[in-house]
Amino acid sequence: MKFLILAAVLVAGAYATLNADEAKLVKGSWDKVKGQEDGILYAIFKENPDIQAKFPAFVGKNLEEIKSNDDFTKHADRIVAAVSKYIELVGNEANTPAIKTLLNELGQTHRSRGATKEQFEKFKSSVAKYLKEHSGAWSDATGAAWNKAFDEMYAIVFSSLDGNPVH
Repeated sequence: MKFLILAAVLVAGAYATLNADEAKLVKGSWDKVKGQEDGILYAIFKENPDIQAKFPAFVGKNLEEIKSNDDFTKHADRIVAAVSKYIELVGNEANTPAIKTLLNELGQTHRSRGATKEQFEKFKSSVAKYLKEHSGAWSDATGAAWNKAFDEMYAIVFSSLDGNPVH
């Protein structure tokens, strides 16, 4: 038990928000694609059928057939909205409590659905690839900022996914 508490303290202490320049890069590239919800989810599912299989409404269904139905659009909207909410909060240390609450909830929700850290990493890779191909605002610095944003996000999500929410 003491180890779990120490691990949670270390994760919480290691959390450092993006600086202003990094946040600007992340927000600028995200602003260019966040209205492409269906395209983002389609790219994630196309590259990661195992992630698609985690969504009961889409298990075993042909991606080409479902990509424009209402359930697909609703899920895409929810996923992009969650990422957007996180992106809106980064870059301001005063938002750290709100970020922790948001990401702890994300981890707990996905824990109950059996999502794995590997699937989260695949999600990260697919989103980064989509941003690189569709934002028109990609550079090495943007990629580094996104890696830091995801690392910070996942430090909290993964801790919560393991049953140890960060406070």
